[in-house]
Amino acid sequence: MKQELVNIIDNLKPISLEEMETVSLMRRTDTKFVIHEKDLAYVLLSIKDNYRILDIKGHRVLTYSSLYFDTPSKKFYNDHHNQKVNRTKIRMRKYVETDLCFLEVKQKDGRGKTIKTRIPINDFETNLSNTALDFIQDTTKKNFDLEPVIWNDFNRITLINRNSKERLTIDLNLSFKVNNSFKTYNNLVIIEVKQERFNRSSSVVKQLKLKQINPYKFSKYCIGMISIYNELKYNRFKEKLIRINKLIA
Repeated sequence: MKQELVNIIDNLKPISLEEMETVSLMRRTDTKFVIHEKDLAYVLLSIKDNYRILDIKGHRVLTYSSLYFDTPSKKFYNDHHNQKVNRTKIRMRKYVETDLCFLEVKQKDGRGKTIKTRIPINDFETNLSNTALDFIQDTTKKNFDLEPVIWNDFNRITLINRNSKERLTIDLNLSFKVNNSFKTYNNLVIIEVKQERFNRSSSVVKQLKLKQINPYKFSKYCIGMISIYNELKYNRFKEKLIRINKLIA
């Protein structure tokens, strides 16, 4: 990370994890944008007075590690690829700096809302425990045959709007791994605006629009899957992959 960006991050006003939890937004609308890392300093400088940054024990660029689960037929991936309105993602996520780990179920409903439900777990499980299976079945009302399919690591900056119920996550240094297959996306930054409903008057949305950066549907899970699994159908994602590779070239 360039020193200019480090300096901007260090000078943002902090917010604690406890304060941030008041803006948890477990039921929300997510709007994503993709940019090159070289443009991130501009974005942060332009919105710095309207947001506070999550600070955990002096860490502001936090490390996240995730393990995604899917069925042997890759149902969750294919549902997303085939543009199913109601979709599910199941993952385990570790927040490295706090050593917290959760089993999370993300469900997208027919109105574009994302509902995230989670329970704490001790650590990653490649073989799902009975407790995990019960939680997944209770949450989804379905019984899936699940297996671990892909690891994902990245760094995240989290900002909280000072004036409205809005969280902003900025993901960098994206990487994916399955066995000996590995893929990184250097220079790619994913900005995700989390709100109760999409608000175009949001400071970050307005600043991105000034740079002619528009909302862009993007799934880390799906991009990771097509980057690792050669046999997957990905015609609906091909344009996205081309655009991302062009952006970060």
